[in-house]
Amino acid sequence: MGKTYERIDGRLRTFIEEQPVFFTATAPLSADGTVNLSPKGLKGSFAVLDELTVAYLDFAGSNAETIAHLRENGRITLMWCAFQGPPNIVRVHGRGEPVFRDDPRFGELLTHFPDIDASSHGLRAVVVVTAELVRDTCGYAVPFMAYESERDLHARRFAREDDASLDAYFTSKEYIATSMDGLPGLPLPLPPSTV
Repeated sequence: MGKTYERIDGRLRTFIEEQPVFFTATAPLSADGTVNLSPKGLKGSFAVLDELTVAYLDFAGSNAETIAHLRENGRITLMWCAFQGPPNIVRVHGRGEPVFRDDPRFGELLTHFPDIDASSHGLRAVVVVTAELVRDTCGYAVPFMAYESERDLHARRFAREDDASLDAYFTSKEYIATSMDGLPGLPLPLPPSTV
């Protein structure tokens, strides 16, 4: 039923770029550490950079578990499900890196997301993932669900923030500077953007 791919191109690339939501999974090295699974959305916040590299925008949110795990060990799995059309599940297993706002690569990476106004979402980093294993599976048990529209709540909430107020917001939240397991999370104070 499943198939392994050597690269992200053709039908596979088209499929993942068309999905309105995907999921990220990470974990610390500690055997008793907290596994993290996060949904990601917002049209235009995901991009295929080349045949083995993808990236997504990491926005302000409730914690920074993914960033902490990537900083510790780099392991990440991304997953897309077909909620409409033919059944399919695609997973990209690989190594990820959060590229923070003060990194010289940050500005160039943002060019891959032309439909996103990064200033209106509390952008923390661009997560770049290099694929080590790309597989699809049947997805026969995934239900049909209809995509209606994007939510505008995130942009409305964070559009009123500037660097200073975002830094204060992140500093006031639990599990932003450190993860639930005590790993380094988002570097604070919030670095200024290079763009």
